[in-house]
Formats: sequence, C-alpha cells, structure tokens
Amino acid sequence: MTEPVLDFVHCPDARGGHRMAFWQWGPAQAAHVVLCVHGLTRQGRDFDVLARHLIARSSQPLRVICPDVVGRGRSDWLADPMGYQVPQYASDMLALLHALHARHPIALLDHVGTSMGGLIGMALAGHRELPLPQPVRRLVLNDVGPQIEASALARISAYVGQDMVFDSLASAADAMAAISTGFGPHTPEQWLALSTPMVVPAAARSVDGRARVAGAPEAAPAQGPVRLHYDPAIAQPLRAITPEAMSQAEAAVWALYEAITAPTLLIRGADSDLLSPATAAAMRVRGPRASLIEFEGVGHAPTFVTPEQCEAVSAFLLI
Repeated sequence: MTEPVLDFVHCPDARGGHRMAFWQWGPAQAAHVVLCVHGLTRQGRDFDVLARHLIARSSQPLRVICPDVVGRGRSDWLADPMGYQVPQYASDMLALLHALHARHPIALLDHVGTSMGGLIGMALAGHRELPLPQPVRRLVLNDVGPQIEASALARISAYVGQDMVFDSLASAADAMAAISTGFGPHTPEQWLALSTPMVVPAAARSVDGRARVAGAPEAAPAQGPVRLHYDPAIAQPLRAITPEAMSQAEAAVWALYEAITAPTLLIRGADSDLLSPATAAAMRVRGPRASLIEFEGVGHAPTFVTPEQCEAVSAFLLI
C-alpha cells in the first residue's frame, strides 16, 4: 500500500462530541496495530515514511494507524479550546482503538508518539486501569519525557496559534522550515512531503468567532493561498500554564511513566532543547527503564524520514 485510507471516528467530549480523522495503512483486518501519534502542531501524515517502512519490514499483516489529533488536519475543532489537552486526546485514542477493535479485533497494540504524541502514549500505557482493548505491548517515545524544558515551551509558545495565511504551498513550506530547524536536515523532496499535509486552502476554515468548528477540508491546492491546518486555539491551554501547574503536571507524568511496564524505546535528537540529557538519563533508570537511541544533527524532533530512524523503530517493534 503506497497511500493510506482516510477514515473517521466519533469521540465524546463535554460539548456533545467531535469527529477525529485517522489514516490507516495496511490491511484493515491485521491483528497487530501500531498507533502513531504526532506532535503539537503536526498531523498524521507525518508518519507516511515510517508506516511504509514498518509494513514492508513486517513478516505479519500490520495495521498502522495515524490519527489527526482533534483540532488538526482533517479532524474537527473543539468547541471549547481548553479541551486541547492530554486527557481529551487520550480519551479520543481510546475511542479510536475501541472502534478499530470492534471492526477487526486487536491482538497486539504498540504506540509510537512524537512529543505530544509521546505524552499521550504515556497516558495510555501508564494508566493501568484504562479500558484499552489490549494493553500497550511496546512504546516508542520520540523526543519527549515527563519533564519538558521551559525554554522549549517558550520557543513553541512563540509561534503556536498564529493564524498565518501564505501565498502558496512553497511559501508555507519555507515558513515552516524556519521554525522547524530542530527536525534536522531534509532533502527538498522530504520537506515538501512533510509540509503539504500541514496546510489547507486559505478559505477552508475561518477563526472569526470560531464559527467553523467541524469539517474536513480537502488537501492543499498546488497553487493559491493556504493556511496552516490546525485550530489556532490549540495554543490557549499552553499559554495558560503557570509554573505551579507545570510542576504538578511533571509530577503526574512521572507517576504515569513509573507505572509503565511495556518495554520502552526513547528516541532523542542529540541537539533537542525539549528533552534534556538529564531527563533522558533518568528515564533509563526509572519506570520501564527505557532504551535510548540518539540521532546526531537533530534537535526536536526526529521525523522518521531517514532509513536509520525508521530502522530504529522497526527493529524495536517488529519482534
């Protein structure tokens, strides 16, 4: 399979529910599911190269599921922006997994999470009482841990939530490259592939009064103005964090991490400003005692578009 299938699942929330989009790779009946969850401002097509790699390497049928977390990509926007937090995201993943399990039972469940997606993964794997259709068997955390550096949060907060409109896909890709230097070197073809799903036609959604809460716009046009695909209001919970709330959140995530029993692989960009060497070292001796792989010349966060990055994940999961 060279292209994924787009599908949707209904997820409950305090305002009556919303629709979450997800991209499915591989045969729908495959019992082994790998759930790949993206970072704060990204979307499920970030994992295209990794998904193809995993399916090609797997000796058994494999379903790779890559959701657009609510507020991003083809998913709905939330009526209440303060819902853009990990508890809602984890609840949405639970709804997705149960929907997938109802269609074709899941026998093995693995999770790959980049940044925010890794926090969601820790919530799923660390809440032992969570009614998952199967417990998380193996967990990959991509450049994230229970403690996030304050300087990285400040950097991210400086650009998240701006409702930027660009003259073309090319200009949008250039702007995203300027704020994504931590991703490391990419060929022009790799960067265009990562950038194209990040924008939609400029007229697809409006933030005026948050009137357009739902919908799944078409992909970005080859020509014409475009805007970033995500709801600018995802920034509101981030900017509302106080130092006291941040300290409490870190303690809660460490407790989740300590409760994880699944074998865990921690991937870190050697130049990451979000996951410090000290936090990575602590994760190797606490909780699941994660194995650590670092990639030189990369910051926050590895994008899984290079053979060595993809091979690190497949070697860990496909055993």
